Amino acid sequence: MDIAIAGGHGKIALLLSSLLSADGHRVRGLVRNADHGDDLRAVGAEPVVLDLEKADDAEVAEAIAGADAVVFAAGAGPGSTAERKLTLDRDGAILLADAAVQAGVRRYLIVSAIGTDSFDPESDDVFQIYLRAKSEADAAVRERDLDWTIVRPGGLKDEPGTGSVSAAPELPRGDIPRADVAAVLAELLRSGGAVRKQFDLTTGSTPIAEAVAAL
Repeated sequence: MDIAIAGGHGKIALLLSSLLSADGHRVRGLVRNADHGDDLRAVGAEPVVLDLEKADDAEVAEAIAGADAVVFAAGAGPGSTAERKLTLDRDGAILLADAAVQAGVRRYLIVSAIGTDSFDPESDDVFQIYLRAKSEADAAVRERDLDWTIVRPGGLKDEPGTGSVSAAPELPRGDIPRADVAAVLAELLRSGGAVRKQFDLTTGSTPIAEAVAAL
């Protein structure tokens, strides 16, 4: 397969790139900063310099042309402004979806977050804006004519993966290693499973392949 990952220098994206390239797939990592290229190449990904906050859908479509799937794993990150939560976490995800439609790339995976639909629409708190951005991005992706899957992980941890998860339309809040999120994304791409499905994801007792197959 040929997979393009937006937010290619993020922690989940780098872990996913390593898994996919080890399986022999071509991986393109979309990054804003050209200086991150060596980090991507170290995990077997090809860096493609593209700023999702400045590009239009035609430019993004050109960058992902010929891909079998795209993954939105970008995010403004901790400490970023409320404005960037909207311009990247929300608008960037929608831009990638529109570009995928334009480029004829049907498979679209998006890394969202657990509990996003519970945001307070009246609040100007940055975290509430983040939840709103994710929720609105997910809603827009669901409206596109794509083979989408929305993955909503719990609190992300930089710990070794366990290889076992809980995956269901709704789960209590919990944590999960980024390595297990990456492994779930890789399994979704390999299996083609969970098309047009949205699910929460936390650490659990079900092996990843079984959890994905049961969705």
